[in-house]
Amino acid sequence: MKNDFVKVNDWDWAVDPQGLRYALNELNDMYPYLPIMIVENGFGAYDEIVDGQVHDPYRIDYLKAHVAEVEKAIVNDGIPVIGYLSWGPIDIVSAGTGEMKKRYGYIYVDLDDMGEGSGERLRKDSFYWYKQVIATQGEDLGD
Repeated sequence: MKNDFVKVNDWDWAVDPQGLRYALNELNDMYPYLPIMIVENGFGAYDEIVDGQVHDPYRIDYLKAHVAEVEKAIVNDGIPVIGYLSWGPIDIVSAGTGEMKKRYGYIYVDLDDMGEGSGERLRKDSFYWYKQVIATQGEDLGD
């Protein structure tokens, strides 16, 4: 069901950081004695190489907002979240659509939907952002 108050990505997937916090609370209510680990959270988008770089502020904004809501769930709501992982770090073929142009990773892979390209890998801006988040154990989200 579409929610007019929630943004969507290029594939009409909801971008709802508060929804993640809500879901964490719901899971904790259902299973109050179990810790929660988020094992896949990410943002599919069309990425472009511009001047030899991939600038993906939309991915950084998505991840930053979701990590911030996870922190609120832990600190404010007492939810026992023991870990957070994003989708894979390298662009891969989308299992849902079979597309390479739907990119999730922090590392751009120069291949198209037909598997053509150099296969060269290029770190996106989000790579450096996420590296900083990991290095600071989530204390520095780049605000």
